[in-house]
Amino acid sequence: MAATLDTRRNTSLKLHPIAPALGAEVEGIDLTAPLSNEVIAEIREAVVAHKVIFFRDQDISQKQHIALGRRFGELEYHPSTEEDQPFPEILHLRSSGEGALRADTWHSDVTYRPIPSFGSILRARTLPPTGGDTLFCNMALAYEGLSEAMKDWLCTLTAEHDILTSGRTEGVDVERVRKAYPIVEHPVIRTHPETGERVLYINRTFTSRILGLSQKESDWLIDHLSALTGVPEYQCRFRWEPNSIAFWDNRATQHYAATDYLPAARHMERVTVIGDKPFFRP
Repeated sequence: MAATLDTRRNTSLKLHPIAPALGAEVEGIDLTAPLSNEVIAEIREAVVAHKVIFFRDQDISQKQHIALGRRFGELEYHPSTEEDQPFPEILHLRSSGEGALRADTWHSDVTYRPIPSFGSILRARTLPPTGGDTLFCNMALAYEGLSEAMKDWLCTLTAEHDILTSGRTEGVDVERVRKAYPIVEHPVIRTHPETGERVLYINRTFTSRILGLSQKESDWLIDHLSALTGVPEYQCRFRWEPNSIAFWDNRATQHYAATDYLPAARHMERVTVIGDKPFFRP
């Protein structure tokens, strides 16, 4: 189904697409300044239309980062956030050397929640001399590229999403985590609530199985569908600079943080906006 969002009206934002599939850089806006409700609405429209947008040279404080996120909705508290940090709305993603926190698998953020996130706003603090790009994939295009028979079948399926599927269980109280985050079910194909697009909504990091299939069949299908994120025509790639910000729609994309820079250091800060319950509209 084609997007129904009307993006033709005049906008004060200067948008420069970076790839045909998705992604645009935003020029001429200062995120440290007070932003009108109209500008906030335009930013949201740009996120939905381009699926991920990027800002350069935005030296925002942590308080400003949180305040910006709240203009788009209520913020999540990530389970990996340290309890004693002054701003619990911010998830710190620090990577350096052995034992680095890695995000080098394709995923959409927190799909293990009953109500996953709408959008993530990621700011670069410390960057390696080279490397550390983030790749994004348009999962509506991934769906459109499937055969009609596969599309029809997938639209009937439901998948389980599990926080423990990520494999990061060393030193984790599994019983406590399972109690806090029970396995949830989402449609394999979700309808985007703002564009009407059908979006492939499984990911290798958190999708544990497809209901109604044997484990072997489920594993094969998850692998087959997850491999679509590797199609270059569905992707864009962003090269970070200090104080760059990316804002992406988790309902329609997956992303991959390249760790080609280790053992150099990389420090990113993220706030995440709560979204809506995934659904499929026939």
